[in-house]
Amino acid sequence: MIVAEKNRLEMARKPIRGQILQHIKWLEKRLLSVDHDLNQRIQSSPTWKAKDQLLRSVPSIGPIGSSSLLIQLPELGALNRRQIAALVGIAPINQDSGRFRGHRIIKGGRAPVRSALYMCTLVATRHNPIIRAFYQRLVQSGKPKMVALIASMRKLLTILNSMIKRNLHWDPSYAKNC
Repeated sequence: MIVAEKNRLEMARKPIRGQILQHIKWLEKRLLSVDHDLNQRIQSSPTWKAKDQLLRSVPSIGPIGSSSLLIQLPELGALNRRQIAALVGIAPINQDSGRFRGHRIIKGGRAPVRSALYMCTLVATRHNPIIRAFYQRLVQSGKPKMVALIASMRKLLTILNSMIKRNLHWDPSYAKNC
């Protein structure tokens, strides 16, 4: 809504600009309040706090990525790697028909979780040594960059799922084996 209001501000006539600016300030204040409340709830629950610390120990998972995964994917750590990937919507699904074979797509699942995981993975391809090496290896072997990124998303999700399941902090040697 903030972005929509800022776009509306650009097109608005002078008499309305003040009201739109007021609305933008109100929305930003509410967003800060909601973020603060969410952080307080995570910190007040021993279970969520422990999971939050585990997730944040991974290079590329920050406060927004961690809270998004905690809130929108409570099954993290309870399912196996195939189930969690399908639940998020990053499991490759074949669409073979007639002579059309080999092309896989991702679909379904929880789009907000996929969006948060996508942003975390973009950061991971630069700052997480395991995901960066995995992504670069796929690109160098000829995979399109988006395919490599989706595969890296699945790899990161598998690592996170395993860490939560086993209650382990980030360890590159452990993550290599996931």
